[in-house]
This record gives sequence, C-alpha cells and structure tokens, in this order.
Amino acid sequence: MKIIVSAGGTGGHIYPALAIIDKFKEKEKDLEVLYIGTHNRMEKDIVPARGIKYEALEIYGFSKSDIKRDIKNIFLIKKAYNKCLRIMQEFKPDIVIGVGGYVTFPVIKAANKLGIKTFIHEQNSIPGKSNILLSKKADLIGVSFGDSKKYFKNSNIAYTGNPCGEAALKTKNISKTSLKLNKDKKLVLVVAGSLGSSTLNRTFKDFLRKVKNEDYEVVYITGNSHYDAFVKNEIFPKNVKVLPYLDNLAGLMKNVDLMITRAGASTISEILSLGVPAIFVPSPYVANNHQYFNALEIKNKNAALMIEEKDLNSDILLKEISELFKDTKRYNELKKNVKELGTKNSSETIYNLIKGLIK
Repeated sequence: MKIIVSAGGTGGHIYPALAIIDKFKEKEKDLEVLYIGTHNRMEKDIVPARGIKYEALEIYGFSKSDIKRDIKNIFLIKKAYNKCLRIMQEFKPDIVIGVGGYVTFPVIKAANKLGIKTFIHEQNSIPGKSNILLSKKADLIGVSFGDSKKYFKNSNIAYTGNPCGEAALKTKNISKTSLKLNKDKKLVLVVAGSLGSSTLNRTFKDFLRKVKNEDYEVVYITGNSHYDAFVKNEIFPKNVKVLPYLDNLAGLMKNVDLMITRAGASTISEILSLGVPAIFVPSPYVANNHQYFNALEIKNKNAALMIEEKDLNSDILLKEISELFKDTKRYNELKKNVKELGTKNSSETIYNLIKGLIK
C-alpha cells in the first residue's frame, strides 16, 4: 500500500499526521509513505528524522499586509501544484491524506485532478481555510469536534476525534516522585504552549507566588524561550516546581489532578483521552479565535472550565482551583464527563475509514 500524507506549519497539524502514519505502519506490512510538507517549517526536520521519505514545497501562507509576497505566492502555489502532479504520477499513491496547514492545498488539489482518493482531517472546532476550500473536492472528511460538521458542505463527514489523543495513551508514564513531587498531594500542571506565552507568564508568576499556603503542588512549564527571564531573581514556594520544558508532557498528565492550559486541538485531544480535568485559557491570537470555540464545546458539555485571557488574574485562578478541589462532587462530575468525551481509537477509526474508501 502507498500513501501520501501532507500537513505542515505547527505541531497541531504535524503530530496527528504522524500518528496516522504510525497506525498505517502498524497495519500494513508493505506500506510506502511519502510526506509532502513545506521547505521551511518544523515538519522539514521532524518528519525526515523519523525515517519518512520527504518532499518539500516552497509555499507560504497568505498575508494581510505583504501584497508582493502574496502575488509571488500565487505563482508558487501553481508551481507546487505542478510538482505534486509529477510526484503523484511517479509514486502512484492509493490515498492522499491532508491533515491541515496551507501546504495541503496544492497536494489535495493535485490528487483530485488525477482521480486519486483523498481524505482530509480537521483538528479544530472551526476549520482552517485550506480545509474549507478542499472539502468540496475531498472524498472523506474526518473531524475532531462534532460541531465542525456544520462548516462543511460535503456530506461525507465522519467524527474521528484527534489521533494525538490515542498517542498520549501509549506514552510512557512520568510519576510524581520522578520529579521529586509528593505522591500524596494533588498536582496542578500549568502550561502555556510549546513556546510559552509572555502574557500568561506574567499572570502566572503572580499566581505561583500566592500558592504557598495551598495544599496542592504546581508544576509550571514556561516554554524554553521564557524560562531564564521567568526564574531570574525569583524564589518560588516549596510546593511549586518551574520547568522550561517537559519532553513527554502526556506522561505526566497521567498523574495530574488538574491542568491549566491553552486550548489547542492536540492538547485538548490528550486531555480528553487521558481524562484530565482542565481549566482552559484559550489564546485570543489564533485564526478565527478557534481556541475559544475548541474550549467552549468542551465547557458546554460540562467537561472543563474556561477563563478567557482578558478575565484571567491570579486571584480568580486561586479561587477556581480551591473551589473545584473542595467540591468533590463537582470535580468528579467534571472528570467523568471529560473521560466520556475522549476518543481512544482515533487513528484506528481513520485507518478503517480510509481502507473502506479505497476498496
């Protein structure tokens, strides 16, 4: 079996794509995979490092201000489309899979032109522009949020969940004691994203100074680029541990009592699969404010709490955490609901759907 997979730009697109590839490798002994990504984004390093054949396209997202670059990009998209036609005519894939990011646009368009079956996957509650445009031609669309279906006119839509959640279940457990934490105390994990957030770091620094009298512990992930400035001249309470980065975050999430985080699609999928109660602080700086709507769908099902960044301060955070831990009934209901929302076999579902598509 031969598959082409395309996704790019952010880990939120790339890691679900890799999880799908891993499932195909598990199921198909004679599998050949070709990954098509950008020439200058993070996938160009991540994907080849896993031993996956890689083809790069020079293509950029459209800008609202750089007209010259946008005009150039129109020609680059056409060039990328023609390159994809040549690649597919040579590789002859059974299926072409797009998992988000502007790089997928010429890839799926080329597959459609050649009559090759296509599957696209949307991770967020509000679909990206590329997936909206491509959905009219895709043979099948997989969504991570049920509410996403209303944005697509294509009738062939399946709820699959996000493959990152399934990957989180398989990750190695990180115990509290391995980080020198008290195994008998509740643990709150706070993370603002892989690169951190200067806005959140300022708010959370004040929060961490105030938790010394609380009976829970806090692990705070600053993001590598913010760590030195964050800890400079600071002495945090004994029940606080500040780390720049944790490679296997999902491994620690298995032992966390509450998580405070942004509302990116991959993070939400891990939270749902692992059944972790959470307080979401969605980033207001993303396209279509999609993190807000990601978090809102979970909140509306009474499976998480949400505080918008404009409303966030240390006192509100302390109050929410304290009240949640004291109200055992409410906490257990939240935990039960988040577990029920989790999709534990997303990659398997996608694999089976695609196998049915190409029969």
